[in-house]
Amino acid sequence: MTVSDPRHIPLADPAAAAALERTWSDPPGIVGWFSAINHKTISKRFMVTTMIFFLLGGVLALLIRLQLAQPNAEIIGPKMYNQIFTMHGSTMMFLFAVPIMQAVATYLVPLMIGARSLAFPRLNAYAYWIFTMGGIMLYAAFFAGAGPDAGWFAYVPLSSLRYSPGKGVDFWAQMITYTELSGLMEAIVIIATILKLRAPGMSLNRMPLFVWAMLVTSFMVLFALPAVMLASTALITDRLVDTQFYNPDKGGDALLWQHLFWFFGHPEVYLIFIPPLGFISAIVATFSRRPVVGYPAMILALVTTAFLAFGLWVHHMFATNLPELGKTFFTAASLVIAVPTAVQIFCWIATLGSGRINVKTPLLFVLAFFFILVMGGLTGLMLASVPLDTQLHDSFFVVAHLHYVLLGGAVFPLFGAFYYWFPKFTGRMLGERLGRWNFWLFFIGFNVAFFPMHLLGLWGMPRRVYTYPAEMGWGDLNLVSSIGAATIAVSMLMFLVNVVRSLRKGAVAGPDPWGAGTLEWSVPSPPPMGNFDVIPVVHGRYPLWQAQPEPTHVHGMSNDWREVLVTTVADAEPDHRLWMPSSTIWPFLSAVATTILFIGSIFTPWAVVWAAAPVAIGATLWFWPKRSIVEQRVKSESRP
Repeated sequence: MTVSDPRHIPLADPAAAAALERTWSDPPGIVGWFSAINHKTISKRFMVTTMIFFLLGGVLALLIRLQLAQPNAEIIGPKMYNQIFTMHGSTMMFLFAVPIMQAVATYLVPLMIGARSLAFPRLNAYAYWIFTMGGIMLYAAFFAGAGPDAGWFAYVPLSSLRYSPGKGVDFWAQMITYTELSGLMEAIVIIATILKLRAPGMSLNRMPLFVWAMLVTSFMVLFALPAVMLASTALITDRLVDTQFYNPDKGGDALLWQHLFWFFGHPEVYLIFIPPLGFISAIVATFSRRPVVGYPAMILALVTTAFLAFGLWVHHMFATNLPELGKTFFTAASLVIAVPTAVQIFCWIATLGSGRINVKTPLLFVLAFFFILVMGGLTGLMLASVPLDTQLHDSFFVVAHLHYVLLGGAVFPLFGAFYYWFPKFTGRMLGERLGRWNFWLFFIGFNVAFFPMHLLGLWGMPRRVYTYPAEMGWGDLNLVSSIGAATIAVSMLMFLVNVVRSLRKGAVAGPDPWGAGTLEWSVPSPPPMGNFDVIPVVHGRYPLWQAQPEPTHVHGMSNDWREVLVTTVADAEPDHRLWMPSSTIWPFLSAVATTILFIGSIFTPWAVVWAAAPVAIGATLWFWPKRSIVEQRVKSESRP
């Protein structure tokens, strides 16, 4: 394997390209559909699945707003309202927000770093199947009348067997195990891909900012998600086998749940928030026609945010009986974490101000993000104050803040990313006119829906109430908020119409319809199964905007085997070649066996014992090497 001048390489050799396509393609047929492991195939399924959960969560939100639109409403009873409220929050936080970011990353990261595949492609497929089966399990329980009703945060003792009988909370706790296990595996896949599969020359200081954002996010996942998995496992064992982790009468501690949950829960805000910062950097650079200002400052801001995110969890617990001196440290941390985000905003503004702005739909969503995030950040600074937080805790003011930060800070950039990378995903452009309608309806509906909630909270309306008396004076603002929610629903319908219409007859996109500068735009849209006919050599942060000195491509990689180039961590110097595994159905079957174990354990602890055997068999056959492949590989590597 050598690095060679591209003038001596037939980059578009039809025979080589066809062989590479066959090598990296997924198997045909129904069995082949379940055996697929190509990162683009799994990522697109992941994105579609998470968007389905997003739409389901949105429908539940509309039901909540319908119930609260008028005082003394009886559309939904209190028991069903609690289930709908819990399902809405759980869907958005666990089945949409973090998984969609990882799904987009698993598609884009290999393309951005010049790799032909993700590391551990079978593990990536297994993570998808685990996630999907966990979400289906939760919704099946909900539609069967066994939905959870203790809130998406499931505070004990309200989520204990005494106050939440039935299996609803058990299904919820197992859903946490499913989704967080999937998230941990995706984080491992992304970290290994970024650190070891980058194209030669793409040193750490040349990586796209989105890749940096996903690297930081993935390391955060490794530290944050085990806390909530531990918490949910302790909860379900309290309920099913009579352990006493959260029972003060038997030596347990009810506040232990809050500490474990929010040690995950506040970093999760940034697990949701940091990937969109990478989206924004890519979009701002492309539509201002210049590199992002302050590249080192942007990276330091991402890393600083990640470290500070783990020191904020107690600001969700200011209403508990914790030492007042301790609360002051978390107040300070809650204020300080605004600084790195402000640094990034100033860098983006400087980039836009010094560039040649081309206002398209993706940039509109980014500009809206600036306005909405500042609003959400200001209310966050207010809630960082212990006296004010104590007053506003558990009120609709907190609901408004949460949605301004998460919907405004994450979903607006996410939709900008959909419009920006949709031509790369599909080979078609989303309609610009429908895109602008989608944007303005979303922007207006969002502010109409959630800004009145600040006032409702200041006027004393508590969260999680299913109705309220007319004499409280909350009816008009709740009606306005519900109209805003309906407007958001119309905007989402507009987006779906745009997607369907564009898939059928949208404008055909070339490799780089926006004139962007990163590697994913150097390949056709949609990309071939092997991503790159020849692996590029990188000499700058924006390879497509810079004259690339020779050599520009790697020569000598196999077209007949799933072979990738492994490079060094810091400088991305070629290290060795690695054969990637072939497609197999065993990740899917292993996920089915794991699902049997998880669901069975809800009804009997013995399911853990008996179902462990199918899981072990699935894992063994997953890794069992095929004799023919081993022999051919040895023969290939023995050639001079």
